[in-house]
Amino acid sequence: MTSDAPAVRRKRPAKPQFAQTILVLEALCVLFATLVAYGLRAAAPGLVWAVGGGLALLLVVVAGMVGRPGGYALGWVAQVWLVIAALLLPAVARDIAVLVALVFVALWVMAIRIGGRIDRERAEYDAAHPGAVGP
Repeated sequence: MTSDAPAVRRKRPAKPQFAQTILVLEALCVLFATLVAYGLRAAAPGLVWAVGGGLALLLVVVAGMVGRPGGYALGWVAQVWLVIAALLLPAVARDIAVLVALVFVALWVMAIRIGGRIDRERAEYDAAHPGAVGP
């Protein structure tokens, strides 16, 4: 016997999705900043790639760990490292880099807060409307 009711589609949580997006965008920004620092010979090439490439890789790895226990804490640690790396740049680029880093930190905070709120509202709606099909 078949049912005519459509199957309920499982929704992906918004909080990890938003957090992962911010972390990957940060990684891309850090990668491009590393390429610029390397091209400008801002420091020794090994140091530029160790700091910039390492931070970009760290951000991508943390993006993959966001849904796991401790993943959000690692995201906060990555935000701190992002600001520290921006402060380590030479004076010519430091102000812009710190500004960009602080904008990304603000985006991280908003992703965590708004994503959590969306997930709570979805859970409330699903509890109030059992069996309802989402968009």
